Formats: sequence, structure tokens, C-alpha cells
Amino acid sequence: MQRIRESIHIRTMKAKRKVEEISKEDVQAFLKKNAFVLFTVGAVVIGIVLGFALRPYKMTYREVKYFSFPGELLMRMLQMLVLPLLISSLITGMAALDSKASGKMGMRAVIYYMTTTFIAVFIGIIIVLIIHPGKGSKDEFGKQQTIEQVSPADAFLDLIRNMFPPNLVQACTQQFKTKYAKRVVHVTVTVNDTLFNSTNGTQEVMEISREEMIPVPGQVNGVNALGLVVFSMCFGLIIGNMKEQGQLLRDFFDSLNEAIMRLVAIIMWYAPIGILFLIAGKIVEMDDLTQMGGQLGMYTITVIIGLMIHAILILPTLYFVITRQNPFIFIAGLLQALITALGTSSSSATLPVTFKCLEENNRIDKRITRFVLPVGATINMDGTALYEALAAIFIAQVNNMEMNFGQIITIRDRLRTTTNVLGDSIGAGIVEFLSRHELRSKDVEMGNSVLEEKERKKPYKLISQDSDFENDKRAHSESNM
Repeated sequence: MQRIRESIHIRTMKAKRKVEEISKEDVQAFLKKNAFVLFTVGAVVIGIVLGFALRPYKMTYREVKYFSFPGELLMRMLQMLVLPLLISSLITGMAALDSKASGKMGMRAVIYYMTTTFIAVFIGIIIVLIIHPGKGSKDEFGKQQTIEQVSPADAFLDLIRNMFPPNLVQACTQQFKTKYAKRVVHVTVTVNDTLFNSTNGTQEVMEISREEMIPVPGQVNGVNALGLVVFSMCFGLIIGNMKEQGQLLRDFFDSLNEAIMRLVAIIMWYAPIGILFLIAGKIVEMDDLTQMGGQLGMYTITVIIGLMIHAILILPTLYFVITRQNPFIFIAGLLQALITALGTSSSSATLPVTFKCLEENNRIDKRITRFVLPVGATINMDGTALYEALAAIFIAQVNNMEMNFGQIITIRDRLRTTTNVLGDSIGAGIVEFLSRHELRSKDVEMGNSVLEEKERKKPYKLISQDSDFENDKRAHSESNM
């Protein structure tokens, strides 16, 4: 006990000494370095307060839309940058790697995606089975909407079709989806008349018409991100293998990527205003939570618990086990991306901010972020996987359907967007750690200085205690001695 007290006292004194050593210049450096994060957090707080303050006024739908207009502008700005950022980042990222390095990196990313998605689904299933939010009557849900029936085979084939879009320009705005149409089928049937008249053994031929549903090609609005990702990855690999012949294209896409990131830096100054109105608008228009109650209220609580377990416990633990680094320092560098995801509710729209946070705050290698993030935003959906696995069992519980173990295991549907963004970002950190040897060997081949990269790459800190001013001050005191 005495040793524990002494240890606590020593740590307390060290912390007190560090606080006393913080100068005005340190505070100014901290505020300057974390201005984006502080503005964004402040916007969230003001947005929540403003939203609840306006709820008693019962604003109309039109008034809410006008009020949320600054937030809508932020969404449109971010979505405007997603397409060129996705294509340029993937092409430059793949072009900077050889096929062997990119293959290993891709395998690690896919294993990470599969592992975290499986864990998310497992958590969702366990939580919903423990809490059992669907217990009770389904009357409170009112009239049920008709759900379009989709064949699993057609859905799988659509996924493959979208990987290879026949028109890249169309893929920027539309994606393939199988539709269903009715077709009348005429069938000729021979009827034995003896069944109806025992005195006459003649046969009669009848023609019967019936309807059947057939799959037909169709399109739905939305960026075919999967097709663009596949094309960009293949195109980037080809450019990388072209060596000097592909240098012009590499320079073009690298310049495009840099230009988009500079646009992101400008838009990030507007992000706090947009997030403020997005959050306030959503709070104003949401249903009364006090009247929700019952099964729906329990379902909401169950989803939140599942997402929090995955985001706060599972993902940080996975990062620590693999990298042996503090996951919460890493997450601190992602704070603005996570808040943007919370406000926009879109992983794709948050992608530009996620790039900025990972590359500037957490110093993740650009070759990793340009490969992992666009792919992750397309196929890695931890939060959605947990949410929909939980939703499937919840619906079964509401309808008093008992699901056996086999049915529960086969469920794979895929605060949700924030968990998705966090999963993608931690995946980038893990893949970079596992791919560090390939990246260093590539640096040596290209004549880059690995030592300079090591010195540049420091973990993100919320409070910069070892500032340049303090270092100069220490050097000055040592020289006087």
C-alpha cells in the first residue's frame, strides 16, 4: 500500500509539474493545432442545444428544411469531392505500389474487413438475444409497408455486374439493379375427358395462361462506387507497371489528388457551421422520444449498446493488440471525421475529412490511406452489419418467430456511420503497421529517405507538451549551465 501511495504521489507531482510548465505559447499552439476539432465539437454542442430549444415551436417541414439549408450545403460540398477524390486517391495509391506489395496489403485489408464485420454481426446477435427488444405485441408499429422481394441470386449477380460497369460516365451517377416485370406464359395442357364423362373417352387440349415474374435490367440513382473502385485499382496497377511511360499519368492523378485535398482543407473551415445546422435540424424534426417507448425504444437502446461496444471496446482493443500503440490517441486524431460522420450520416461524404485527419493528424502513409479508405468506405460497414443483423432478429421477435441456431448464424445483412468511419480508419492504421516492411523496401527502391519519414511521423497528441518553445527554453537553460 505504501508503494502504491508513493507511486500515485509521484505521478501526481509529475502531472502538476507539467501543468505548471505550460506557458501561454503552449496554449496558443494547442488552440492553433486543434482549432478544427474545437470548432467542430463546439458546433455539436451548440447544435444540440439549439435543436432542443427550437422543438417547442413545432416548426413545419418547410421551415425545418430552410433552417437546415447550411447543413445541406456542407453535404453537397463533401459529396462533390467524393468522386474525384475516390478515383484519384486509388489510382495514385495503387500506382505507387508494385503488384506484390499491393496484393499483400489488399489481403490484409480484406482479412481485417471480414474479421470486424463478423465481430459486429456477432455482437448484434448476442445483444438482441440478451435484451430481447421485440418481446410484446406488434400492434404499436401500425400499418406495415410492402417490401420489394429480391432474389438472393439476382442480388449477388448485381454485385458482380456493378464491379464491371460498361459505361464509366454512367457509373458516376447510376448503378445496375435487377428489376422485376410480369410476363404472361401460355401453357398447353391435355385433359382426359373420362374424368368428367364416363361414357365418352375423348381427350381435350386446353391452353392455360399464367403470370410469372421475370428479372429485367434496370438502373437506380447513386454512384456505382464498387465499379469505380475496381476500375481505379486496376488502372493504378497498370500505370505503376508502366514505369517511365506511366509517369505522366501518375503526376496528373497525384496533382488532382493534392488539389482535391486542398479544397477539403478549405471546406473544413465551413464544416462546423454545416454540422451545427445538420444536428439542430435533425433534433427539431425527430419524433418525440418520450412517446416512442415499448419495443421501438428498446430496439433503439439495443442498437446503441451494440454500436458502443464495437466502437469503444472491440476496435480499440484490436488496434492495440496488433500495433501495441495507444488506440485512444489514434482516435483523438480522428475526432473531426467522427463528428462529421455523426452530422452527415454518410461514410462517403465523410471520406474527404477522414483522409485529412489520418494523413495530417495521425501521419498515416498516403499509400495506405489512398488504398484502404476508398475500398473501406465501399465494402466495410461494421456499423451497418451490426445494425441490420440486430434488426433481422428484432423483426422476428416482434412477429413471435422463434429462430433456431442455424437461422441466426446465417444472418448477414450489412450512432452506424460513425462506427463505419472508425472501423475504416483503424483498419488503415493496422494495415500500415502490418505493411511497414513493404513500404520501407519500396522507399529504398525509389531513393526516399526512410529516416526522414520516421522523424516526421509522430502520433497525434491532444496537448502538445513538448512544443518548440519549450524545447528552446530547455536548450537555453542547459547551455547556461
